[in-house]
Parts: sequence; C-alpha cells; structure tokens
Amino acid sequence: MPTATPSRPLHGILFVIAAVALFACFDAGVKVASAIASVGLVVWARYMFQVGFTALTVLPRRGTALLKTQRPGLQLLRGLSLLSLSVLAFFSLQVMPVGEFTAIVMLTPLLITLLATLTLGERIPALRWLLLAGGMVGALVVIRPKGEAHDLGWAALLPFGLVLSNAVFQLITSRLARTEDPATTQFYTGLTGAVLTSVLLPWSWQTLTPAGWALLVLLGALSTSGHFLLILGYMRAGAATLTPFLYFQIIFATLVGWLWFGHAPDAATLGGIAIITGCGVLGTWLSSRERTGPVAVALPQPPQAGKQPNCSA
Repeated sequence: MPTATPSRPLHGILFVIAAVALFACFDAGVKVASAIASVGLVVWARYMFQVGFTALTVLPRRGTALLKTQRPGLQLLRGLSLLSLSVLAFFSLQVMPVGEFTAIVMLTPLLITLLATLTLGERIPALRWLLLAGGMVGALVVIRPKGEAHDLGWAALLPFGLVLSNAVFQLITSRLARTEDPATTQFYTGLTGAVLTSVLLPWSWQTLTPAGWALLVLLGALSTSGHFLLILGYMRAGAATLTPFLYFQIIFATLVGWLWFGHAPDAATLGGIAIITGCGVLGTWLSSRERTGPVAVALPQPPQAGKQPNCSA
C-alpha cells in the first residue's frame, strides 16, 4: 500500500468513525449468521471473501510479486492467530450482546502495550498497570452475573481469550510491517484461514437458503469495506489522533445491539463500558506523550495487512 503523509486529521477521523460503524454492523451480522449457519461455515466464507477480494484486486496488478515473502513462518503464525481470534469472536457473539462483547475486546490496546513492553525488556510504569487493572475491573462489571436466564458462565471467558489472541496478532503484524508488503501479508493471512477452514469444511458444511448466502457475502463486504476505510483514515492522520475514535465502536455496537436484538444495557454495564473506554483513551494519550519504541508498537496500527482493530474477525 502506498504511504501517505498524515495531513487531514478531520478526514481521517471521519473515515475511522465510518469504519467502526461498519465493524459494529459486521459483529451484529455475525450474531445473526451464527443462528443459521455453523461457525466453521461462517469463518470459511469470511476468509474466502478476503483472499478472493485480494486476489482479484491486487494479483492482476502485482503478479507473482504479491507472493514474495521474507518471513513465511511469521506469515503462517499471523494467519493462525487471526483464525483463532475469528473463531473465538464468533463463539462469543453467539452468547454475548454485541455492545458488551465489543467493550471487552477494547481491552486489547492496553494488553498490547504491556506485551510489547515486556518483550522489549522495558520497565512498565505503574500507571500502565493501573490502567490495565482498571480495564479488567470494567470488563468484570460488564460480564458480572445479572440474575438472568442467559448469564454467560464459563462462556464469559471467551472474549478474554480473544483479547490475548488479538494482542499476539497485533505484535506479529507490527513485526511483519517492518519487512513485508502489506498486500502480501493480507493475502497470506487470508490464504492461511481459507486453506485451514476448507480442510474442515466437510464437517461444518450446511445447505443455506439464498438469503443465508447473501448474509455471508454481506458480512465479507462489511469487513472489507471497514478495513478499507480504516486504511484511508490512517493515511490521513496519525494513530495518536485516531485511536480514541476507535472506541466509538462500543457506542455503535451498543446501539445496534439495542435496536436489532433488544439488548439494552443497564446502568452498571454502561459504567463498566465507560471504565474500559476511559482507561483505553488514557492509555492512548500516555502513548502519544511518551513516544517511545515500545509504545509505538502498542498503538493500534493501520490495518495494512488485514487487521481488525476491534476485534471484528
């Protein structure tokens, strides 16, 4: 992807807000799709759309140069990481409201900061530990037992596994971005997921109605369009400027969950979401102030290699 000097912050902010709105719709669509199709089929369709779209739009212009990589092992590991978080996301959305799921996934930037700092041997400031602890407290408030028939039980742990997978995925993406072409990484990530899910497809195949297949195509279009808008946003403004606006996804997800599924969060849940958002935004502000190498890794990167900043799988 050609680079551009970030010079239009307002345009970048608008692109990012539009992107996270699409991601919220994508997550809601996944929740609907999980009721009519197996997780394996939904994940397969998502990856086939990604690799097909990349091949059709990039391969004719790039030719075999698209396939050249210096880090095949990391490319495979990145693909496996994204596949694992995609599966966890789809299972989570089967049992959780979209807004609450999105709020917990937004712990990822805080965890990335700590993992990136630890892997580089840097001392972690006490305030960062407090922010992570605060985010975890907010998450526990969100998933607390509510005395309802659909309380999550052990399934509440699924989004935390997703957060960990997403953090590892982000760190691998950051490492690959130093030497690899973004389109190449995008292609191999999609190819890894497409191959593995195709192998398992005979055990997850279902015959869907035309409307069901149309929904899967729509999910692919929502995800691809969201990533494209996110790329446009990061081409026009820096991560420090845009990262706080990623948290708009929680607002959109909560609104979509309320209007579409009737999941109206109570006051305590809204309080937990506010704690997670506040800790995340403050962590971003600290990162922009410190401007060190480890923090630069911790900031959400533009999805130049097909990354989903939320957790939209």
